[in-house]
Amino acid sequence: MTSTATSARPERLPPQEEEEERPVIARLSTLDRLLPLWILLAMVVGLGLGRAVPSLNRHLSAVQVTSGTSLPIFVGLLVMMYPVLAKVRYGRVGAVVRDGRMLVASLVLNWLVGPAVMFALAWLLLAHEPAYRTGIILVGLARCIAMVLIWNDLSGGDREAAAVLVALNSLFQVFAFALLGYFYLQVLPGWLGLSSVGLKVSMATIASTVGIFLGVPIVAGYVTRWLGERARGREWYEKKLLPRLGPFALYGLLYTVVLLFALQGKTITSRPGDVAKIALPLLGYFAFMWSGAFALGRLLHLSYRRTATLAFTAAGNNFELAIAVAIGVFGVTSGEALAGVVGPLIEVPVLVSLVYVALWARRRFYP
Repeated sequence: MTSTATSARPERLPPQEEEEERPVIARLSTLDRLLPLWILLAMVVGLGLGRAVPSLNRHLSAVQVTSGTSLPIFVGLLVMMYPVLAKVRYGRVGAVVRDGRMLVASLVLNWLVGPAVMFALAWLLLAHEPAYRTGIILVGLARCIAMVLIWNDLSGGDREAAAVLVALNSLFQVFAFALLGYFYLQVLPGWLGLSSVGLKVSMATIASTVGIFLGVPIVAGYVTRWLGERARGREWYEKKLLPRLGPFALYGLLYTVVLLFALQGKTITSRPGDVAKIALPLLGYFAFMWSGAFALGRLLHLSYRRTATLAFTAAGNNFELAIAVAIGVFGVTSGEALAGVVGPLIEVPVLVSLVYVALWARRRFYP
């Protein structure tokens, strides 16, 4: 009984580290309590730009870092992820790797439960919409490696654990995405007597997407910490430099939201019924995966910080990869591509809301 009670108790940090470990929204007065409003305004601005400037999509997509992902979006994701990864104390990563409960739970949730749940929801709610259904299944197969870092940081999750789980997801993604795509789009539908879809995507395409969207910011974050601590010491780095970098994570998030909505503003506003159809399985997926993962973290007696990390890494998806695959295989104007684009448009406001649910749960369950 004593050991169980002790393991369930939240981690206690030394006083000098508590300020650094507080969630981003607790330290950014400008974006603090009004973050949902800024997100909503960014969405409205993006939709307005997409409608007012029809050629904006063509201009933003003119230069691409991978098939289907424009350079401006990559810049936004880099600005969003870099400050979070610069805050990671890479010396703590070893302790995270030794936490077998969290690692195994994350792998099971991400690579067994998540794709199966999205497959079931897609067939249940989009049975007569084959293109949208396929696009939704692709979103479920692409595990999150980018935005999850900002949701985790906003909720006060474990940054080192998030970095490890994101890296683990990236490794599995390179080798498992195409295999799972074949299973969920061809093999399993055949077993169940359902219609199947062929999917051909190279491992090189997946590896390049993962390398660009995770490799660049994580190397930048690691090098920044190494150089900063080497030149001026840890106290200066964490008390002086990080507070200046921190706000850019949310500025990058808002910039990215504007661009995502601007790229598909005309399509979204002209086809609201189709967007609503695609949104239904996504809403069910985010709610089920986040709440289930959070409950599992509680069951495993993980600390709040690692429970939050487990929940957000299980609920988020790698929309960059899903969109790139959908466009590369089915075309830029396909229903599969539209489903991939709607993914982050639903994910952003839902997971922002779940950040506040997580902070409430912290006060309620981890006094």
